[in-house]
Amino acid sequence: MMTRRDALLSTLFGAGYVGLRALATGLPASLLLRPRTVLADPTAMCAAPNKAQFIIFNTSGAGDPINANVPGTYDDTRIAHSADPAMAPTSLTIQGQTYTAAAPWSTLPQNVLDRTVFWHLMTNTPVHPKEPQVLQLMGATQAGEMLPSLLAKQLAPCLGTIQPQPISVGALSPSEALTYGGAALPVVPALALKATLTNPVGPLTTLQPLRDQTLNQIYDLYKTTATPAQRRFIDSMVTSQAQVRNIGQNLLGALSSIKDNSADSQVLAAITLIQMNVAPVISIHIPFGGDNHRDIALATETAQTVSGVATIASLMQQLATAGLEDKVTFMSLSVFGRTLGSTNTDGRQHNSNHQVSITIGKPFVGGVVGSVGPVGNDYGASSIDSKTGAGNSSGDIHAIDTLAAFGQTMLAAIGADPTVVTSTTGKVVASALA
Repeated sequence: MMTRRDALLSTLFGAGYVGLRALATGLPASLLLRPRTVLADPTAMCAAPNKAQFIIFNTSGAGDPINANVPGTYDDTRIAHSADPAMAPTSLTIQGQTYTAAAPWSTLPQNVLDRTVFWHLMTNTPVHPKEPQVLQLMGATQAGEMLPSLLAKQLAPCLGTIQPQPISVGALSPSEALTYGGAALPVVPALALKATLTNPVGPLTTLQPLRDQTLNQIYDLYKTTATPAQRRFIDSMVTSQAQVRNIGQNLLGALSSIKDNSADSQVLAAITLIQMNVAPVISIHIPFGGDNHRDIALATETAQTVSGVATIASLMQQLATAGLEDKVTFMSLSVFGRTLGSTNTDGRQHNSNHQVSITIGKPFVGGVVGSVGPVGNDYGASSIDSKTGAGNSSGDIHAIDTLAAFGQTMLAAIGADPTVVTSTTGKVVASALA
């Protein structure tokens, strides 16, 4: 019978653990599975190889109040904010433009802020279990595909990942689990990843012999049939024994530092999975205040905003240290935001009209897309001008279509076809793209 460890290894590395052979050799898993097809045209399935990015996708079914403390929510003095000095309104600059936000956001390095976009969106639901529908952009995607799945399908051929399916390391509730092609995907917690891969007889300790064995098989296959150009293609990707040894040691070191399933550990797990080229999209959960109906003096909102921004800053620093800052994009989308009115000082209610997503990465020009305005007894996202990204009542992207526009822009950012997201007035926000 298959053990839990074997099941997890199969999830990470595919049938026959082809992903381990890919990691050990440096060769794409697709080449090991379909060598003649891939060599005939290595980029046939990739629409825009120069735009491809790994994506760390932050999502929450809690409906965090992240929307209450970002740029764009300090222009109206009637919007309630935490009175804690740690959340004091603070100026920050993005691409030369000055904004006001809660103090933690100003601590992000300038080079990170200049790639950060704050998106004021409407998800049109106040219901926690509707997060899967929000990830499906509330019916705007073809065949009800989730946005992380759409992104993964487009990116996997370009990145040569072991599997096309996203991996979730941070789902805290059933609503946060991902699907791919309609099929539910397993959750791989950070501690489970550590326990499986750092085992003394685990797969990372056998990379060198696996490399030699796999290369012998490849060279036996191609020494008489491959063209000189095909041989050069293979040789250009093959890792040396020393490189494989370093890969194994570095990955083991990173995984060994995982202590729990916290947001910081999820970040470590996500970066490790990217370094192993396992999947194009890794889903995590960074808390930003949670379901805070009775949050006295907004204490939890304050604490988790401070810690959440710190986790994002740590993520960006780790990516830079690993040489991945231009290859990985951070992206967030949650089920809904929180009410913003001046009575919301001891907790906030569900807000179906306003949620803030954040993107950070090379494909983006930093800034603020959309804005906030009065809606009923509270506040909601405005319409958006697709050319400038400004929020105003005359914008050509209606508030109800801002979620679809976000999805279309995310697809355009990574070189995919944005028309797989259909919407009456949803459009790509071109000004947000580098």
